[in-house]
Amino acid sequence: MKYIIDLLWDNDAQVWIATSEDIPGLVLESGSFDALLERVKYAVPELLELNGLAKAASIICHAEKQERLYA
Repeated sequence: MKYIIDLLWDNDAQVWIATSEDIPGLVLESGSFDALLERVKYAVPELLELNGLAKAASIICHAEKQERLYA
């Protein structure tokens, strides 16, 4: 089973946030993109089990970071 995870940069809070419409309860944040990915890899199997979803899973991460540039 494949699950989509959205990784978004919150410029105000200066953190990455992970959420997923496919995995109920997944809401994580970290100041580091790599640290957030590690947290996701540990949290997803636990949340899948708690939600009674397939234990064998692949995750697809969509990352977005928007920056305002001034010329």
